[in-house]
Amino acid sequence: MPAEPTRPEPTRPGSRRRAAVLGSPVAHSLSPVLHRAAYDALGLDGWHYGLHECDEAGLPGFVDDLDGSWAGLSLTMPLKRVAIDVADRVSALATATGAANTLVFGPQGRFADNTDVAGIVEALREAGVATARDAVVLGAGGTARAALAALRELGDPAPRVLVRDTGRAAALREAAQRLGVTPDVRADLADPADAARALSGAGVVISTLPHGAADVLVGTRWSASTAVLDAVYAGWPTPFAASAAAAGCRVVSGLSMLLHQAVEQVTLMTGRPGPVGPMRTALDQEVGARA
Repeated sequence: MPAEPTRPEPTRPGSRRRAAVLGSPVAHSLSPVLHRAAYDALGLDGWHYGLHECDEAGLPGFVDDLDGSWAGLSLTMPLKRVAIDVADRVSALATATGAANTLVFGPQGRFADNTDVAGIVEALREAGVATARDAVVLGAGGTARAALAALRELGDPAPRVLVRDTGRAAALREAAQRLGVTPDVRADLADPADAARALSGAGVVISTLPHGAADVLVGTRWSASTAVLDAVYAGWPTPFAASAAAAGCRVVSGLSMLLHQAVEQVTLMTGRPGPVGPMRTALDQEVGARA
């Protein structure tokens, strides 16, 4: 059933706690860099953040085997749906979006939450988007559902959602109903020309498409007033993002979304505000090293 988080007590320096990111594949994850930087900045010397390969079938057993030293888990694909099934309590956002990227362990059991929404909201606010208008979302997966929740928070409850096949957007429509929003779901992605026209007058564009899928939209006649968030962060800038930047748009990398969702995870798991500055510095250094 839906529930709101009970914040953990602030962790004392020297406490021995564990956390990790799980997913499949997960070796490329930047979450360890972000969380370890947070622990260093907060003086949490006894905290350790690991990385484990885990698929949907393996998550229940993995969670059942954890001992009391575990504070929480970050969950990436394909675990965001099944995370709700292994939780004792689920946040309103995770319930509405049908996806959780965070499990927090405490006296009241396993709490599932979705910090992707906060990641999108804070990434856009950081880019100067205080209020969303005429928003367009590309895609209909889990991140697109989080985008609907984020846009609702930013003041646009009726964005356009562009997909290839509206018949495959049932989960998004169900999430929209739970969120109380009314997106206009269109099959414009089936024709890049139609999609480009839909983007040309948008106030905010959030692409949740996988790497390379938005490349066909590089010919969009962008308005310089458009803010564009591309959730992809590998191989940045993507051709899609680069085309928007060349037109003068405010362009937000998926790295910013990744940073801010991790900041919220640190807060949930440790009871202390996630330190944005040190986490950003560590992320930028790691991305530079991998380039």
